Amino acid sequence: MSEERPTATVGGDGGDGGDRGHDAHGPAAGEESLVAILRRLGPVGVLAAVWTAVPGIMGLVLVVRYLGEVSAWIEARGPLGVVIFIGGFMLTAGFGLLPTYAQAVLAGWVFGVTLGIPAALAGFTGASLIGFAITRLVSGERIERLVSDHPRAAVVRSALIGRGFLPTLGIVSLVRLPPNSPFSLTNLLLAGTGVPLPTYLAGTVIGMLPRTAIVAAMAAAAASTGSADIVDFVREGRNRWVFIGGLVATIVVLAVIGRVANAALERVVAGGGTRD
Repeated sequence: MSEERPTATVGGDGGDGGDRGHDAHGPAAGEESLVAILRRLGPVGVLAAVWTAVPGIMGLVLVVRYLGEVSAWIEARGPLGVVIFIGGFMLTAGFGLLPTYAQAVLAGWVFGVTLGIPAALAGFTGASLIGFAITRLVSGERIERLVSDHPRAAVVRSALIGRGFLPTLGIVSLVRLPPNSPFSLTNLLLAGTGVPLPTYLAGTVIGMLPRTAIVAAMAAAAASTGSADIVDFVREGRNRWVFIGGLVATIVVLAVIGRVANAALERVVAGGGTRD
């Protein structure tokens, strides 16, 4: 008997015993290695990697290095500037090149609060539509098939889109609400898991409105000092302490919003898992 166990384990021919050995030492049902998941995702995995890395880098470059130049160029276009801004926002954020926070800073800096916030909202709504189309084109049914093969992911998906329009709208809004929610990657996840387009667009606007308004208002306040760009504002120190106080308050508010949204999402997913 001491010689039969190794034979069954190595050869895998031991009937039920071989199957039990495989289950004990292999991946659990519905689980795969990261390499296997990426292989199944194919081009979607590449798109996710690009949309994770590129926007943050490009956004930092825009805000720190080119904010003044881009702002001056848009202002020189007169009334057409807002149309150019919205169109540029749609394309750069929709294709995953720039993050929404950089666009919100630019909107507040150039147009102020009254026009900047609606312009930013219009821009990222169009950008989310482009991201939705790209995801559906690239992914097909890859993400949905992958989710269906993983029980825990299937529970999350059921909580996301299996409860009707209003609950799904609320969850999409919560997903968009935290300030650290990456715009392009979230487009990929929401569109890839089958969220209906009307719910996806409405939840995007509702969820992103608070953080967009806060960032645009802060940028407008800094621009009102007459600074050429962020670097000039920091260097010259115009109304520095007022701005620092406002920045601290902004960070606190955004952190609270993110914490509340994440806690609400955890409760929804936990409730879905218990019910299932």
